[in-house]
Amino acid sequence: MTKPKDLREMSERELVDKLEELRQELFNLRFQLATGKQDNSARMGQVRRDIARVLTIEREREIEAAEAAEVSV
Repeated sequence: MTKPKDLREMSERELVDKLEELRQELFNLRFQLATGKQDNSARMGQVRRDIARVLTIEREREIEAAEAAEVSV
């Protein structure tokens, strides 16, 4: 599980890479579930929450940038 503090310290590129990695892991977990080979069913929920954390931080940054642009105009 990735902590929000660690994610906030990442650059934009690192966040995009992390999101892609998590989505690939979620795909693999779903595939394992479908084939009956999944060992840890709780991991799927953890990965989904990590994806939500990354998306939330990306959105926070987007809002901050929009507010900064609004103030400078």
